[in-house]
Amino acid sequence: MTIFSMLDLSFQYPAWFLIFCALLGLGYALLLYYRDTTFREQAPRLHRWLGVLRWLVITILSALLLSPLLKSLLTETKKPIVVLAQDQSESAAADLPADVLEQYKHNWQSLREALAGEYEVHELAFGDQVREGVNFEFRDKVTNLSELLRGVYDLYGGQNLGAVVVASDGIYNEGSNPAYSDAQLAAPVYTVALGDTTPRKDLLVKRVFHNKIAYLGDKFTLQVDVAATNCAGQQTVLNIGRIDGDQVRALQSIPVAVAGNDFFTTREVQIEADQPGVVQYLISVAALPGEASTANNRKEIFIDVLDARQKILLLANSPHPDISAIRQTLENNKNYQVSVAMAGDPGLDVVKYDFVVLHNLPSAANDLTGVLNTLNEKRIPRLFIAGMQTGYTALSKAQGLVSVQSDGKQSDDVQGKVAAQFAAFTLNPDVLQELPKFNPLTSAFGNFSATPQAQVLLWKRIGKVDTEQPLLAFGETNGIKTGIFLGEGLWRWRLFDYLQHQNHDIFNELVGKSVQYLSLKEDKRKFRVNLDKNIFYENEPVTFGAELYNDNYELTNDPDVAMSIRNRDGKEFTYTFNKLGKAYSLNAGILPVGNYTFKATTNFNGQNLVFEGKFSVQPIQLELFETTANHAVLRQLSAQYGGETVFPAEMASIAEKIKANQTVKPVLYQTTKTNPLINLKWIFALLAGLLAAEWFMRRYFGAY
Repeated sequence: MTIFSMLDLSFQYPAWFLIFCALLGLGYALLLYYRDTTFREQAPRLHRWLGVLRWLVITILSALLLSPLLKSLLTETKKPIVVLAQDQSESAAADLPADVLEQYKHNWQSLREALAGEYEVHELAFGDQVREGVNFEFRDKVTNLSELLRGVYDLYGGQNLGAVVVASDGIYNEGSNPAYSDAQLAAPVYTVALGDTTPRKDLLVKRVFHNKIAYLGDKFTLQVDVAATNCAGQQTVLNIGRIDGDQVRALQSIPVAVAGNDFFTTREVQIEADQPGVVQYLISVAALPGEASTANNRKEIFIDVLDARQKILLLANSPHPDISAIRQTLENNKNYQVSVAMAGDPGLDVVKYDFVVLHNLPSAANDLTGVLNTLNEKRIPRLFIAGMQTGYTALSKAQGLVSVQSDGKQSDDVQGKVAAQFAAFTLNPDVLQELPKFNPLTSAFGNFSATPQAQVLLWKRIGKVDTEQPLLAFGETNGIKTGIFLGEGLWRWRLFDYLQHQNHDIFNELVGKSVQYLSLKEDKRKFRVNLDKNIFYENEPVTFGAELYNDNYELTNDPDVAMSIRNRDGKEFTYTFNKLGKAYSLNAGILPVGNYTFKATTNFNGQNLVFEGKFSVQPIQLELFETTANHAVLRQLSAQYGGETVFPAEMASIAEKIKANQTVKPVLYQTTKTNPLINLKWIFALLAGLLAAEWFMRRYFGAY
């Protein structure tokens, strides 16, 4: 309700100036009509009326020059806001069969109607997220009570929030305890306690802790939490299986004896990742007679088993401690599978490897012509480590980064000086600072100079003299990434690093980043589709990004990109990517639980380009693992905010409780409005009317 009341008429000049306005009008009227003989044949009062009209017009016009201001007071009454918030999670409907639900919906509607007259009522649903409107479908997979309080505070905290009514079973499985929420509501919170607090007989797989990623051939551990209520003295079996299509392949079975009515145990299970891709596992416990629910006896997990390990070969001319030092460093990285071989080993096949380290090779005993030809043919990147057994003439021909003039018969003790201009990759500042202090290595005496293709990371320092001879350099030879280290004794650096710092961090970073740079495979595909992850939850949309490159590897999105997604039953969903900037994006929406394959296609410059992949959607089962309502949380929440807790049958009483609460009151907002009087249209109409009346009378009685 809004009320206007006039307060004051003020002027920007002293109000007594109105006397001069009236005198000005009187003088003008007297001057015009006092001795005027135009209407001498008419009655004398005609002059008086004409004079009055002219006096009024001049007086009002001159008064408007004083800038009069009209002030008014606007009073607005704002009804209190009452928020009705309904828990839409799956657990909230556990004790609401169809007939009970219909009665509950009727009670909810009655409460809303009882409040609608005196309050501004807003309905919110919560669970996965807070949203407007309540549909009583109870499909949300999680419950977040603290997010509800934050949502109410964000939406209505700055308004006249009168009360909040929260209908829930008190179970929250995401977010913190609502009593400790950072949303400080200045309104009472009334709670409607749904569900049953009586513990029922139930056996469940409560949680499964696991890594999201495993590597093919590795063994990974599952930590399974099993809980039971009112099942004392009974036996069950914990089963671990892998889901292949519609079949479940049993992997392990572990007997579990339930000791006590409030039982909890944790079992660790080790599984071998023997199948690449997104693998679905089923963890379940055998049902017991009389369980309230068996839906929580099983839990499905998804693990992305990667076959992305790079196979690295350490190929040596002869046994050497450098090989052990390098191997120990590389094996710290689970992305690497490291093998060691000697140059003369029978059956050596370098084609099986993604990266090769050649230590003291080629040599006089092993010129490796065949191996080097195979590496070049298969475009396998490599790192040469040249020592006192290396054949430098053959080494000079095998790589194009360093020009070599040495017979390898004499040696220098050298340290490494970091090249300031190196930019192929970055090293930790500690490495750059500490590496020049490491003890000397053995390097062949001779003349070594970097070619234009080389990017030098370390220069040789002989004694206290900094040289322009490279110690460690990287580059490309015929388009193949190549590295060369002109020294041996790396094992000394590893020991020195531990002696100085009690760890191998500096040595590991130098070797690790060098190998990572050389072994990294460049993606030369012109059409690529990207997923942020391979495993999505069932309540989140599946999103894709795509990139298309022209012959100059410049981004373009001129052609359309089509996408088809298939589930494991062969059902196909088709989409078209949206164009975003110079790339593509696609939101495929929320998909059912399961494994999917996708295929993206486009046609660019007459060439059909295809990208294929797969992903999985995993279920959210949080609502199944807590079947007993937690009304203590609701009572604590109501007590904290000055409300009360009622049961669904008493829901109608909330309206009376809110009306009886003296803190829930309307708020009066008063606003002063100031408007210049000259802006009022009726002032213009008055002046026009006065002038028109004077003109009409003058014309009517024979004058102009």
